[in-house]
Amino acid sequence: MAASPFLRDCGAESDYRSDRSNLVEDFYLPALAASSAYDRAVGYFAASVIATLGQGIDEFTARGGTMRIIASPYLDPADIKDIEDGYELREVLQRAALRDLEQAVEDARAARGLGKLGQLVAENRVDFKLAYVEERGRVGMYHEKIGVFRDGRDVIAFKGSANETRSGLVGNFEAIEVYRSWDPSDARRAARISKDFDDLWENRTQLLRVIAFTEAAKVIVERSARATADQYELDDLPTGGTPIRTAPLPPPGTLAIPPSLKVRDYQKEAVQNWFRNQCRGILRMATGTGKTLTALSAASQLGTLLRKNDASASLLTVVVAPYQHLVDQWAKDVEWFGVTPLRAYEATSKWSPRAHSLLQNIALGGTRGGVIVTTNATFGGDAFQNLLSSYQGHLLLIADEAHNLGAAHLRTCLPEKAQYRLGLSATPERWFDEEGTDALTDYFDRVVFEMGIGEAIRRGALCRYTYTPILVELDDEEAELYAETSAKIARLIAAGTDLKETADRDSPLGRLLKKRADIIGHARGKLEILHAEIERRRDTSHQLIYCAEGKHPLLYEHGTDGPRQIDQVMEVVGNELHMPAARYTSETKRSARLDILRRFENNELQVISSMRCLDEGVDVPASRTAYLLSSSSNPRQFIQRRGRVLRKAPGKERADIIDFVVVPPAGGDAIQYETERSLLRRELARVEEFAHLADNEGDTLNALRPVRERYGLFDT
Repeated sequence: MAASPFLRDCGAESDYRSDRSNLVEDFYLPALAASSAYDRAVGYFAASVIATLGQGIDEFTARGGTMRIIASPYLDPADIKDIEDGYELREVLQRAALRDLEQAVEDARAARGLGKLGQLVAENRVDFKLAYVEERGRVGMYHEKIGVFRDGRDVIAFKGSANETRSGLVGNFEAIEVYRSWDPSDARRAARISKDFDDLWENRTQLLRVIAFTEAAKVIVERSARATADQYELDDLPTGGTPIRTAPLPPPGTLAIPPSLKVRDYQKEAVQNWFRNQCRGILRMATGTGKTLTALSAASQLGTLLRKNDASASLLTVVVAPYQHLVDQWAKDVEWFGVTPLRAYEATSKWSPRAHSLLQNIALGGTRGGVIVTTNATFGGDAFQNLLSSYQGHLLLIADEAHNLGAAHLRTCLPEKAQYRLGLSATPERWFDEEGTDALTDYFDRVVFEMGIGEAIRRGALCRYTYTPILVELDDEEAELYAETSAKIARLIAAGTDLKETADRDSPLGRLLKKRADIIGHARGKLEILHAEIERRRDTSHQLIYCAEGKHPLLYEHGTDGPRQIDQVMEVVGNELHMPAARYTSETKRSARLDILRRFENNELQVISSMRCLDEGVDVPASRTAYLLSSSSNPRQFIQRRGRVLRKAPGKERADIIDFVVVPPAGGDAIQYETERSLLRRELARVEEFAHLADNEGDTLNALRPVRERYGLFDT
């Protein structure tokens, strides 16, 4: 079909109705092909003009066309509850709108259609905004449906029942009224609708509020563009009012693997091994290899199997994660699998009534299942334990970072009535806690699948990396305090102190061990070297800095105050090097955390400085450089941190890890030799682990040769 040069030549009629015309072929595509600008405001769209727009976008793009699209996200009960509970409104609306887009592009045609917007997005020729009703503190959906085509001279405005969804445009019985600016009887209405859209776009409409959404939507548009780059033609869409045939929907409350999810071979193997072990076991998978999606795939398959054996079977899935932000990440993935989960944390009154209602609904057959995602703290509380004890049906417990549940106060809370159990951890063994490790194995059963970082790199699940250890000397005062602390530790152990106390940070031995680790973590020589290292990479994006917690132990020794290491790092990066940076700590509010991660991914921030908050579960795949100012001797911490920066991302070929390795000052007292040797032995154990899989292993080991020679540590 040849494009008309102008709107007035595209053959637009005054109205269209499904029983006598094809809204897409007869109106939408010809008008779009003749336009230089297209404005659309819809009450609700699950596909953002997706499949249909993909068919008509090429000529529009060639004409230099621009788009402005406004929609109102669908708010489910959990979203509304979050708003009522005081969560940031913009965050909830954006999350809901992104969920709409994610669900829409599960359809291959929608994914290709959205992908065709990629060029317009890249050239800043399409903008998205979200509209909502705000009156007397209450939030509602914007439900108007108007559109405006422009060619620089004429305008076609339309309004009517057709949402810009796949079903709204091609699957339902629809009708629209069309107003053409060159027709005297239509001109006033065309101008009025055009002005209504402009007022809406500029947030000048009473009762309505409009917020920007382009940056958030861009991630999904670009992902769709990459995924469909080699698919040039869209399938023909059904015409007129012909319904679209879709696969039967899964029963309500049941997880289903999204059609767009490509389950990797090793993830399938992990799920199969879990089933072979009677749906119990631990997946020991490196950080970044997709433990969450593997677990949800297993849960989905389990639900399908139960329903195959008993059509009325239901399954409650409970996911336990260490922190609230991880609960939110799980909830997003659960939604992708087709279920709106109940998030249980904070005040019991916020989640308990809904949780009991869910369990009652399952028991009465109103739904075939549900998912509750909770924190370790809430899981261990009486309210949640009472909830689990009242449930009598099929129960699957998924433990994220399962090693945490081996702690004494949590392992007694693991529900024996859970017939199906799945533990997830890159490092399931608990550090100096054999009893806790044994308790995990007794409950979840053995490790049924294992994939370490080396294998993950070889299989392409994680990216390759270079590793640069940088030697940092303790100053004389630090070295003296380190030796004194080590001597006290040695005396306690010689006196028969139970080594299990190493896991108790509040015991005398635990406090001394922490103090000694803090001396290493806060070594004052690190800051000057960090300044030089970051300055060398001043033009590099996506850098993470892991800082030591608390303050330097010498401040406590002298009874003085001083800045934390993270404050000193932010001074170096932000004020001295003038690089856009943010801190990500336990003090950072949840809404601010999401914003920091978004800005980091979009390269609005070059640097994130953190302490422990990025150790477990937080997705920062865009990170390319990590500075380890502080690493404990616990393998879990440095394995988590390495895995965090090795996550794959578009355009990311390799990661760089810069590790600050503390060594004693040259020419130290011979009496302290063994203490210093022990310090180095602990530090070098981590270096060996990192260097072994690095692309530059040989260079790394050569750099450490002088200090090995000094202390005779070639056996390490």
